[in-house]
Amino acid sequence: MGRKFERSVLRSLLVIGIALFFNLIRKPPIKDWLLIFFLKSYIATFLDNLLVRKGYLKYPVNLFKTFDVSVLFSYLIFPITCVYFNQITRHSGIKDILIKCLLFSAPSAIAEHFLEKKTQLITYKKSWNSFYSFTSIAATFLMTRGIMGLIRKSSEKESSSKMRE
Repeated sequence: MGRKFERSVLRSLLVIGIALFFNLIRKPPIKDWLLIFFLKSYIATFLDNLLVRKGYLKYPVNLFKTFDVSVLFSYLIFPITCVYFNQITRHSGIKDILIKCLLFSAPSAIAEHFLEKKTQLITYKKSWNSFYSFTSIAATFLMTRGIMGLIRKSSEKESSSKMRE
């Protein structure tokens, strides 16, 4: 597949990502979803930069040539997916969270594996492979979900202590 096709794929994902972003922030509580979106963007950016600098990943074709990382993935697609994951697990127990994490992480890793094998959008270097991608995707979903759980608990405690005053 040529670079022209790959850039078309990226442009299509950009349009889809923007549409999904506006769809997901329509559902309350908007501040939670935006917090998750930005938290996941931060985590993804940190990990992506680290993996690119260490030589495990490379993004030969990118919409934004200024960056070594996939801006589209780190700042839009991955965070949106994480918000949807948090929306469907908001009232779930640990077992359901883990199952749903698997159901979100596996397709993401499979899609990345396909893109790595069939396009120049991502290239695995050194010993990096699809299993490591799956593990890092799942870990960041769970990390973001855990941080949001702590933020919600802290916020609830703060609200209940203010009500007692």
